[in-house]
Amino acid sequence: MQHDDVVWSIINKSFCSFKVNTKSQRFCRNEYNLTGLCSRASCPLANSQYATVREENGIIYLYMRTAERVAFPTNMWEKVKLSRNFEKAIYQINENLIYWPGFIKAKCKQRFVKITQYLIRMRKLRLRRQKKLVPLQRKIERRERRREEKALIAAKLDTAIEKQLMERLKQGMYNDIYNFPQKVFEKAVEEVEVEGESEAESEEEEKEEEIEKEVEMELEAEENNQEFVVADSDDDDDDDDDDIDVHEASQNEDSDSGRREEVQLSDSFESDASDIEDGVPSTSKKFTKNTKPSKSSKPGKKSKKRPRVEIEYEVENEPQRRVRA
Repeated sequence: MQHDDVVWSIINKSFCSFKVNTKSQRFCRNEYNLTGLCSRASCPLANSQYATVREENGIIYLYMRTAERVAFPTNMWEKVKLSRNFEKAIYQINENLIYWPGFIKAKCKQRFVKITQYLIRMRKLRLRRQKKLVPLQRKIERRERRREEKALIAAKLDTAIEKQLMERLKQGMYNDIYNFPQKVFEKAVEEVEVEGESEAESEEEEKEEEIEKEVEMELEAEENNQEFVVADSDDDDDDDDDDIDVHEASQNEDSDSGRREEVQLSDSFESDASDIEDGVPSTSKKFTKNTKPSKSSKPGKKSKKRPRVEIEYEVENEPQRRVRA
């Protein structure tokens, strides 16, 4: 059987693995210690009848040990779950420790109060918004970064090799000599088919848009009672030829009228000179010429009207000579 005084004399005067000595006092690191101090009353090893209060995942339990169960480590501690209600929990402690020492009973109640207080604070802090501190593992990050860079380089090489192989297969360089991975080949073929389908769809959409535009133009023309007629090339050429003929005829008429004016002016100058020699005074004369456009060569077309031109000439009269008789 266990003798508590002998155990305490050994622990107190010699070595104990749970004992921590400081300048002021001694502490106990045993998880079942009631107060955390190394003393005769609170030592869990030197007391065969012992009780304590512990918290596990937010739930408070009352642990009890008796002298009869000290020899059985698996059944040494009896665990009782305490209620969340403070009054009910205190009642449970008093009922289970009714014949125990008063020191253990009082310290169990005190420990229960402290645990309930820090659990309340923990719940309040959990509801608040807090900053989460995440440690930076630079060595692991550096290693992962290097692996990502190598993977990218390898992926680019793989894609380039696949493209070259597909181009050579299309050109017929291998002639079914080599056996390539079937997955890679099927993937490349699917990409080519998807590209061809997208191009065909785009062409069909363009054709449909053009047809829709033509239909809209026809509907608008029908609404406005408009008709579109294709111009004949022969009629345009005939109109151009007629315009050229009219222009040439007008130029010929202008040249003929100029010649006629020169002839009339020369006649008038000769008549003036003859009058002066005869001694007959002559006054200034006005010569007017109205040019009328002649008819065009083609009877069906009307010639363009030319503007009316008036020409005035002044001739100086010489003084008459007196003849002496």
